[in-house]
Amino acid sequence: MSDFPLRRPRTAAASLGALSRLLDAELLNGGADQEIGGVAPLASARGGELGFLADRRYLPALKGSEAAALLVAEELADAVVSDPRPRLILSDPHAALCGLLEFFFPPVRRMPTIHSTAVVAESARLGTGVHVGPYAVVEEDVEVAEEVTLGAHVVVGAGARIGRGSLLHPHVVVYPGAVLGARVILHSGVAVGVDGFGYTFEDGGHRKVPQVGGCVLEDDVEIGANTTVDRGSIGLTRVGRGTKLDNLVQLGHNVEVGRHSVFAAQVGVAGSTRIGDGVMAGGQVGIGGHLSVGSGARMAGQAGVTGDVASGETVMGMPARPRGEFLRGIAAQGRTPELLRRIRGMERELEALRSDLSRQGSRDEEGSQGEDGSAGGEEKRSERREYPGE
Repeated sequence: MSDFPLRRPRTAAASLGALSRLLDAELLNGGADQEIGGVAPLASARGGELGFLADRRYLPALKGSEAAALLVAEELADAVVSDPRPRLILSDPHAALCGLLEFFFPPVRRMPTIHSTAVVAESARLGTGVHVGPYAVVEEDVEVAEEVTLGAHVVVGAGARIGRGSLLHPHVVVYPGAVLGARVILHSGVAVGVDGFGYTFEDGGHRKVPQVGGCVLEDDVEIGANTTVDRGSIGLTRVGRGTKLDNLVQLGHNVEVGRHSVFAAQVGVAGSTRIGDGVMAGGQVGIGGHLSVGSGARMAGQAGVTGDVASGETVMGMPARPRGEFLRGIAAQGRTPELLRRIRGMERELEALRSDLSRQGSRDEEGSQGEDGSAGGEEKRSERREYPGE
């Protein structure tokens, strides 16, 4: 049996009427007794499946879809009114999809066991219903609460704490003293409580600064594969309740992330930065050290954050700047070839004007010289014209 937690397809279909009640959805075009065995995108849905339509971009797939019925966003209800198939109408189809997938793919239940190859210290305290997979290691003074799953090759360092219902996939490493709340999910390759990147340069080399702080993941945190969270150098690194980190994210030492924030893949946060609640960071965002990012801030993909970000602000680009300013800059970049042509044309016109002025100046200078080569010749010629007998 696999040591990964599994979901298996439900063998029995459900009626469309039962699904409408499950989702609290409006059922149109009849079909309450229609048997539904799953849900799929419109283009790939087969007979007996519910076709998922939550975005107007996928309307062209409606005509050729083999779906037996439709799951449609409320805002698209008018666009499918001519389709004869039964349909469920919902204001939040993505939430409905989550419920349907949980229904059609229930988790596989297994008996909690401690595998014969696992190494569990005598001083470790394991709650009821704990599963410890093959070759897992649980060191001294670890506390594991009820219904925790430690997958194959998981290592939990001395003195660590793991809260109720948490799930550590195979090859997760929890360093000594780290604290995980309830229902924390760590995917394969995650390392929590790693030494921070701290050195001082002495005598021609880098001397390591002991990393003696802690690392806390609060309840309902989920962390993607191969993500690392450093421990504090002194003090804590903390990830707030309900925050979700994608694969390949790096949090440096003493970083604090608030509640219900979401970081996409390859986000990097340097040490001692404070990030508020409900913050969103796109892929490959880099956030410098000792900064403050306010609650509700948004950082677009590949933003390079080198200064504080105010609460609710959206920033883009490198260096990151407010969205409007960034977009105006991008629009200006698009006009660069035209602006260069105009500047070159203006330079040519200016050069021609300079040449004309130079030639005019030369003629004026020649005209201002007297017959004897001295200045004032023009007045003398005028005097001769006025007094011809002279």
